[in-house]
Amino acid sequence: MPKMKTHKGAKKRFKVSSSGKVKRRQANKSHILEKKAPKRKRQLRAPAEVAKADTPNIKRLLGKR
Repeated sequence: MPKMKTHKGAKKRFKVSSSGKVKRRQANKSHILEKKAPKRKRQLRAPAEVAKADTPNIKRLLGKR
């Protein structure tokens, strides 16, 4: 059976931490930033954890177990 290929789109968007949690970038930080408060923009820098329901699908796309 051939090797499973990594989904390149998922590879660019998600990282798996050493504990196995999947991290993602926060939404709402790409444009229309003038009207957003500095505090809000600062808090959007930190990566967020992917929902538990979505984690197995993303791990499969990344080739992780």
